[in-house]
Amino acid sequence: MRVEVDASAIAANVAAVAAQAGVGVCGVVKADGYGHGALVAARAMLDGGAAWLGVVDVAEALALREAGIDVPILAWLHAADPDLAPAVAAGVDVGVSSLVQLELAALVGATVHLKVDTGLGRNGVPLGEWEAVVARAAALQAAGSVRVRGIFSHLAGSGAVSDARQRDAFVAACDVAAALEPEVRHLANSSAAMGLAGAGMDLVRVGIAAYGIHPDGDDAAGSAATAAGLRPAMRVTGVATDGVLDVGARHGLLPAEGAPVLVGGRIVPIAEVGVATSRLAEHATGEAVLWGDPGEGEPTAVAWALAAGTIGYEVVTRMAAA
Repeated sequence: MRVEVDASAIAANVAAVAAQAGVGVCGVVKADGYGHGALVAARAMLDGGAAWLGVVDVAEALALREAGIDVPILAWLHAADPDLAPAVAAGVDVGVSSLVQLELAALVGATVHLKVDTGLGRNGVPLGEWEAVVARAAALQAAGSVRVRGIFSHLAGSGAVSDARQRDAFVAACDVAAALEPEVRHLANSSAAMGLAGAGMDLVRVGIAAYGIHPDGDDAAGSAATAAGLRPAMRVTGVATDGVLDVGARHGLLPAEGAPVLVGGRIVPIAEVGVATSRLAEHATGEAVLWGDPGEGEPTAVAWALAAGTIGYEVVTRMAAA
């Protein structure tokens, strides 16, 4: 099996979303760059015009710093009792989702982005506690214990009406925090950056769209991504011998009966995904493209996602680019 990553596609995708959003971009490279390789993805996103990079935790941020990436990085998901000192030493901003996290950040003099929960319900300061947390952040900032660089939230993506409500709640939350004088306010993920008016603020966080997969779902041909000017960045190939493909679950494949594989210029569906190999529905032999660029007549990652009953994000993130 081979996983190839087209860094130029990532750069072009970031540039396309940035042009549509009209504001700065934070390129999200969590989960090893969604399976594309965090360092490859980070450099490509910067080539495409991203000014920030986003990661899950401090460990991911430190790996980028150790590789020589020196742009602003935000890590916003932490363990229950995180050690934030390494982030401060490496010049990494940290997301703060509670009063407890704010106090921990202040102990080490961190630069923070306060996260307000506008409706995602996963993390962030609840709206009912927001004024108190903002007041404490103001006191800590005045004392020189913490620097509040950003205010942010995350959309649930449950529909246009819900997202618009979250946008309005975020604007109100930013008004409450105006005295903190944050440099950046960011709410929009890939979906909102491409489609929710007024969500751009100062920065948009671009994740799955940067890798060429439409954030709002797509058909098997990748029509929505193509229409949005997105190019798939990952191409996965293997070898088929008499109907047996040398790629299986241990390589990252999901159970996806009926998923398309291009062998010898024609599409052959998957009959069964095994542990180390997969069985095709026909006795085909030759180089096999599991997914790649539909513009070249190759199957898409979304086609595999539809066959597996999931989304394109999971299909590509399970792979490991060499």
